[in-house]
Amino acid sequence: MSFEDLLKDTLATLWAHKRRTMLTMFGIAWGIISITVMVAAGEGLGKGIQANQETFGKDVMIIFSGRTSMQAGGTRSGRAIHWGEDDYVVVAAESPACKYVMPELGGTVQVHSMYNSGSIQTVGSMPEFSEIRSIAVADGRFYNHEDNSAARNVAFLGSDTKKQLFSDHEPLGQQVWMNAIPYTVIGVMKAKDQNSSYDGMDTRKIFIPYNTMRRDFPTKPPGVDHTVDRLLVAPKSLEMHPDCVRQIRHSLGRIHNFDPRDKEAAGIWDTVKNAEANRMIIVGMELFMGAVAILRQFFMETVIVVALSGGIGLLVSYGFCALVNLMPMPPFFAGLLTNWKLGALSVSLLGLISILSALYPANRAASVDPIEALRFEAGG
Repeated sequence: MSFEDLLKDTLATLWAHKRRTMLTMFGIAWGIISITVMVAAGEGLGKGIQANQETFGKDVMIIFSGRTSMQAGGTRSGRAIHWGEDDYVVVAAESPACKYVMPELGGTVQVHSMYNSGSIQTVGSMPEFSEIRSIAVADGRFYNHEDNSAARNVAFLGSDTKKQLFSDHEPLGQQVWMNAIPYTVIGVMKAKDQNSSYDGMDTRKIFIPYNTMRRDFPTKPPGVDHTVDRLLVAPKSLEMHPDCVRQIRHSLGRIHNFDPRDKEAAGIWDTVKNAEANRMIIVGMELFMGAVAILRQFFMETVIVVALSGGIGLLVSYGFCALVNLMPMPPFFAGLLTNWKLGALSVSLLGLISILSALYPANRAASVDPIEALRFEAGG
């Protein structure tokens, strides 16, 4: 039978069974719409959560000091550990797998401008802090190494802090007084949605150089003099993350005389592991969904039904997703994200189901002896 004859017979069969054909097409189209919208919603939610997580920091580890839970070097367990304000220099030198090792000091400071005042969380660290903690600049600049080396009185304002202190007034170049010490505003942070924090939201803070912070606002009792609140660490790559963690623990354990395996002495808030776990989940889902393949041999009738109903389903579902994306999105949701892979997946999956559902009855029909088939009348 030629292809032309096959096509004519297929169309004639579809026309002769219009109700069955329409119901089949509706089922496939509805299935494609459901799969497309469901996967698009999952993709949008995943992207939204990932983007929101990145507002906290990019592959950053926060190292908190604690108390020893193991004996080491003749010392008892339960001993309090405090990071020294210069520990980061030695730790960075002994941790080649780490890209950044930096201290962080924080505390509440009384701040006032010419327009308003308030108690504002103030943070002092290195210039690279803006990179690993995703502090984007809206106006002006973040402080640099020259500012830190000279311990200059410069301040970078969080977006909410700018509104609190200056409202609609221009803040760049203006003075703010922090515990009665004058500082010059050099930049304003770009607003961001942040879903996690260890000492308050970044938009409500003031950021100043580390050397300035430890000179003007050192650790106060009950804190220990010449110590920092925590260390921030970023590995050179995800592959070097385990080596970075091992080197950090070994260096801190040597400096403060505790067992590097003692996780109570040096607690790590590890966003790198969380990000890698999320990436592995996404990769696993993609591998699972991508495992669906289309059979090489298929029936012309099924192909036509799938093509027509699939096209209708894709048009409806993509149109619905486009309309939804025109509306304002809630936090942690980036919209109904579609792409050509999603359309191909939906059509392939439903097409495969349709073809598999047609194989069994077609095989049964093909195996019937023609002579035996002539003994039965249609509908009999």
